[in-house]
Amino acid sequence: MNEDIYLNLREHLDSLPGGYPTTESGVELRILEKLFTAEDARIAVCLSREPDSPAAIALRRGVPESEAAEQLESMARRGLILRARNEGEVLYGAVQFLVGIYEHQAVSMDRELAELAQEYLFYIGVAQGQHETEQMRIIPVASTIDATSDIATYDQIRELVGEKQMISVSPCVCRKQQGALGNECERPWESCMQFGEMAEYYIENGWGRRLSPEEALRTLDLAEEQGLVLMPDNAQDIEFVCSCCSCCCGWLRGYKMLPTPAEFLRSNYCAVKDLENCTACLTCIERCPMDAVIESEQGIEIDPARCIGCGVCLSTCPEEAITLAPKEPTVTPPATSEEKLDRITAERGLA
Repeated sequence: MNEDIYLNLREHLDSLPGGYPTTESGVELRILEKLFTAEDARIAVCLSREPDSPAAIALRRGVPESEAAEQLESMARRGLILRARNEGEVLYGAVQFLVGIYEHQAVSMDRELAELAQEYLFYIGVAQGQHETEQMRIIPVASTIDATSDIATYDQIRELVGEKQMISVSPCVCRKQQGALGNECERPWESCMQFGEMAEYYIENGWGRRLSPEEALRTLDLAEEQGLVLMPDNAQDIEFVCSCCSCCCGWLRGYKMLPTPAEFLRSNYCAVKDLENCTACLTCIERCPMDAVIESEQGIEIDPARCIGCGVCLSTCPEEAITLAPKEPTVTPPATSEEKLDRITAERGLA
């Protein structure tokens, strides 16, 4: 029965670091039925995080290699699995739903998937919030570095991006999803960047276009101008960076509703106000994505329980009356994305 096939696929995705929790409504199965054919599901459960050859996967699935290779490539083109290359050999591996399969649907997002995601993202967000290592983190916007001391190298976005050679830019899946629901956002849709093998994957699939390092830095400048929060891979060697708004981003939208978003969104910094230099122009209040800046009888204040250290308020303060202060203790991200996923796997008791 197809129902059993999709239940097996759900369990398989839940065994990956990002997880894929069950719900009472079964929305997670409706998502799988929309994205995966029955044969897609049968072959997907034969894949692991470590990419493998079509021949090896075909052996596990019990089908001819040519049939498996065609199916695997079709699935990779639709963002359901990963494609990698090793010395010219094409390999395929499993990819988690979030961050992964869901983000790969930015170009193909339609209203049906947008509605399903709107219902399900809350559940998967809660599940991912149960482990200590997060998949993404907050990093200060570029121009705040000049006005702030003690910014670690892994938090200096221009240095991280500037050293990359293979870079792509793609539409933001969150703005696409909200747009499909009729909630249009005025901020740029093409704002999320990928690096290295992930960039090659996006370019080859036609989901993104290649950028030069100089174009990538200009993309960061545009994100800062638009008041977007930079959320890169939670690793020192980043594979991607998202430029997020709190009206569309599932992470920011969800945590903004809480009284203490800073407790849940990983950041090493908090904004600090200099009341003597502040002219109460209110620009910081308009820019803050977490409503952390408030106007009181004492003047403009910053609520550290709400401030996520994104630096969006600093870059447009005409009096430079805001600085970023390091939080204690500072949290050093994992060295690589693979190490990050290994930590999450261990924290979930799946190692």
